[in-house]
Amino acid sequence: MANLIIFGESMSQQWWHSATVYQIYPRSFQDSNGDGMGDIPGIISRLDYLCKLGISIIWLCPVYASPMADNGYDISDYCAIAPEFGSMEDMQALIKAAKARGIHIIMDLVLNHTSDQHEWFQQSRSSKQNPYRDFYIWRQPDEQGQPPQFNPTSYFGGSMWTLDEQTGEYYFHQFASAQPDLNWRHPDVQQAMHKIINWWLQQGIAGFRLDVVDLIGKDIDAGILANGPHLHKLLQNMNQQCFAPQQAITVGEVWSATPETAKLMTRPERGELSMLFQFEHILQLHHPEHGKWRARPFNLIAFKQQLERWQQQIGNGWIAQFWGNHDLPRAVSTFGHEGDYREPSAKALAMIQFALKGTPYIYQGEEIGMTNVQFEHIDDYRDIETLNHYHEKRSQGWAEEDIMTGIFRHGRDNARTPMQWSASAHAGFSKAEPWIGLNDNFQQINVGQALVEPDSILYCYQQLIALRKTWPVLVYGEFFMLLPDDPQLLVFKRHLAEEAALVVVNLSAEPAAFSYNGHGEQVVGNYGNRQQISGHYQPYEAVIFDLGD
Repeated sequence: MANLIIFGESMSQQWWHSATVYQIYPRSFQDSNGDGMGDIPGIISRLDYLCKLGISIIWLCPVYASPMADNGYDISDYCAIAPEFGSMEDMQALIKAAKARGIHIIMDLVLNHTSDQHEWFQQSRSSKQNPYRDFYIWRQPDEQGQPPQFNPTSYFGGSMWTLDEQTGEYYFHQFASAQPDLNWRHPDVQQAMHKIINWWLQQGIAGFRLDVVDLIGKDIDAGILANGPHLHKLLQNMNQQCFAPQQAITVGEVWSATPETAKLMTRPERGELSMLFQFEHILQLHHPEHGKWRARPFNLIAFKQQLERWQQQIGNGWIAQFWGNHDLPRAVSTFGHEGDYREPSAKALAMIQFALKGTPYIYQGEEIGMTNVQFEHIDDYRDIETLNHYHEKRSQGWAEEDIMTGIFRHGRDNARTPMQWSASAHAGFSKAEPWIGLNDNFQQINVGQALVEPDSILYCYQQLIALRKTWPVLVYGEFFMLLPDDPQLLVFKRHLAEEAALVVVNLSAEPAAFSYNGHGEQVVGNYGNRQQISGHYQPYEAVIFDLGD
């Protein structure tokens, strides 16, 4: 494809630059067999809906065989499908049915760790002499029988080391003890994973979302976990052996990303990843000591600084644009207004996302403005991270109310309640009681309702998805921030050759005034057709203008 010069750097155009990805969390998307859990045949039954929406790629969260300690991110067999989701024949049918509709599938691949039930780990823990011993990271206890000196807290709470009684050594795990980390410095681990990747690509998928991929290059003895010294070489080898020959799309989940490290990972000439998720807009909400569990308010000015830095410094690298996913709270509840301004704020967030450089990712339900949930009891929650946090903080003396406030705002189950398809029983998700409770607002917020409302959030997404395919300035245009210190307005321009777009968004619940010395034609708006750029903008009003040539 033709090359463009963006901020002085040559960029080769790729079809997935203008495409839109739709993330599916299979367990909560659509149940086909009445067991209360979403499955692959259920996804197939909803492909026409996704086709109507206009998306080009499905990111499918893990459906591999797993004991489900972490809802599938603990894989026991990479080349088998968990029975609760269906069969390999179902998976092949999904790939074929999606392809018939012009939709590609990218699988969610967990490279950093496996399940403790995986055959590799079962062999590894069986004896110190087993050939698979060094597939994982083992260390002897110290003189007092304690874990190694480098002993950070696991992402899910507790130590990152667990003593295995069978061989008397500790194994390393950054997440749950049921998710032992692989030793990526071992060449046999690399070869085994390359074989798995190529096998899946041969099944007809388009690529992978790589879970916490910045953790695979770690150096435990040096105390380095994220963005370790071996990361780039591992990614380059993976690309050479797997991704490049198949022209696979890859997106890395990289919580440690900065514009500088993102360029290293995504510049095409380096041969690593197609793009990555960066999380600065999420991390700005986190409390310095308590993380997301005592979150800080969204800071628009700080967000604009981050946005400008990423848009201008990524060069010919590429990123994913997203507000939420299966690990994050609902976008409209976090960055918008889930009350009186739910619809305009959900549309405003979509317009920001689709007007930025980077491939847009929609998490299931965002296109209808699904919101956070507040379950009555902790026993109603299913997420291992949430449950571990609750019990740990209760044991430390935290008040129940304080713990639940954090869970209500940022617990992962906010995004995992069943997809709200209709106002009928169980929201049209299943004929049986779902595996996790529904959000009580499903009778008002659902796909069926959105489809009959011409001005719904869903149709705003449909319009934006189509617009991005046909208006290159939103995909490749240079980025210029206006009003960086305004506490209400997010305003930026995109320029490409002779074309220009202006995006004006009031990200507050109060009216805001904006003055602009120029004219433009509204392309997309969430408060009807606006005749003038200058003037008062209603709460959460957002408009994308074509400034002409």
